[in-house]
Amino acid sequence: MDGLAITPRRAVWTLGITQLIGYGCSSYLPASLAAAQAKSLGVSTAFVFGAFSGALLLMGLLGPATGRAVDRHGARRPLAAGSIVLALALIGMALAQSPAQLVAAWLVLGIGMALALYDIAFAGLVGWFGLEARRSITGVTLIAGFASTIAWPLTAWLEATHGWRVAALVWAGANLLIALPLHLTLPRPAKTSHAEPADTTAEDEAEPPKHIALQMTLLAVALAVMSGIGSIMGAHLPPLLTGLGASAAAAVAAGMLVGPAQVAARLAEFVLVRRIHPLVSARVAVSLFPIGAALLLALGPLAAAPFAVLYGAGNGLFTIVRGTLPLVLFGKRNYGERLGALSVASRLVGAVAPLLFALGLARSVEWSLGLLIAACVLALGCLFALRKPAG
Repeated sequence: MDGLAITPRRAVWTLGITQLIGYGCSSYLPASLAAAQAKSLGVSTAFVFGAFSGALLLMGLLGPATGRAVDRHGARRPLAAGSIVLALALIGMALAQSPAQLVAAWLVLGIGMALALYDIAFAGLVGWFGLEARRSITGVTLIAGFASTIAWPLTAWLEATHGWRVAALVWAGANLLIALPLHLTLPRPAKTSHAEPADTTAEDEAEPPKHIALQMTLLAVALAVMSGIGSIMGAHLPPLLTGLGASAAAAVAAGMLVGPAQVAARLAEFVLVRRIHPLVSARVAVSLFPIGAALLLALGPLAAAPFAVLYGAGNGLFTIVRGTLPLVLFGKRNYGERLGALSVASRLVGAVAPLLFALGLARSVEWSLGLLIAACVLALGCLFALRKPAG
């Protein structure tokens, strides 16, 4: 396949499936395998989560470089390479016989994540479809949103019945036998260079460099705050709810509402994509968490379910926003590099936030939740300081 010979529908289904596999074998892996890996190799579960944090940090640091690669050469090669690297990391993980080998495998997994996950997929969609990529980005997140629904029970079942090493090998096989062939069906880079569309070039050149830097900084702060909250809730949602008086069963039941709420919000965005500006979607997404948190502080366990639904909807919506908002604010040109630069702070905050929040929970659940509300207010202020581009 050459040039841009791909339809939006085909791109959405291809990348939706491969992103589902990519997130299933990376971001959602520690929750199911960390305890078993720790027990097998004689380390603490915190040690394994620390190795995963290292993978996230490496992923963030590689973001700008991988984004530039997509801008110059297209997304096909990085995505295909990412599937291979993820598979090698998972094979190395399955073969690890010491803590050092396990850490090395997790770090290699971080390299694969930098090549194969959302940022590269989004940049590929923008390269193929330009400013029309927003609906495709939403479609990909809609399919990949089922990653936790599939990956958590599947990985847990594999670990319980066959062991964590087999579970890692199964995910390696999924990358080599499903994700890699699908990535290889994506378009190759066009062999002849062509000028950027006049509208995006003019849009980029019309923005003064200082103004772009300010806009990037404001957006980076908002992205980092939401990344941190997503990481914290992924690791600490049940302990947070039980710390406020909810029973263990009620906390688990509330947690089960997060996934459906994410998918529902993404479906709404998909339907209304041409009617709502991404900046408006971003403001709505950020505002949902503090509303839910305020209810939780005011009503205690009675608000566990509403809080989970509001957090899930906001998180699901913001996943789309982090791909579409840079596109509409800054245009198509250098989109991959910009998205990679924006992801650095997000990955750093996402890697350290769960540990810091755990320390805060040990002192005061209410104060810890209050700090998250304050962080969301800061992110919301940054988003209101951003201005919509003309037109």
